[in-house]
Amino acid sequence: MTPRRPGPLRWLWYALGGRLPERYRDWVLHDASCDTWVLRHFIRAMVQVSVVAVPILLFVPGPLWIRGSATLLGILVGLQYAFWFLDGSVERRVRRAGFPPGAAQAARDALHAEEKAAAAARYAARYRSGN
Repeated sequence: MTPRRPGPLRWLWYALGGRLPERYRDWVLHDASCDTWVLRHFIRAMVQVSVVAVPILLFVPGPLWIRGSATLLGILVGLQYAFWFLDGSVERRVRRAGFPPGAAQAARDALHAEEKAAAAARYAARYRSGN
């Protein structure tokens, strides 16, 4: 069961780095540990980058192709940093929601524990049997 989601304005606040109220604590852990957690992280990163990119694209004087190129390069650099700090950023969000350090990774590991155990059993059966 998916925990209660925040509304659009609260999610925007959360995406920009704000803390959600205690009643969304379980949703923050779900957000950091579900199968689409990486995609969710990059969507939050795009929201953060767009706060700077859109005004540059719209209001800085100059040719559109220069503003567009600068905006695109800024977005790419922002996404690169989002990739580099993926785990730390997600773990920080979970810690701010009141969970202990490493809770997001532990939840992701628990989510896929059966799959990993089955894969390990298949590996052991194939490569340790001597065939």
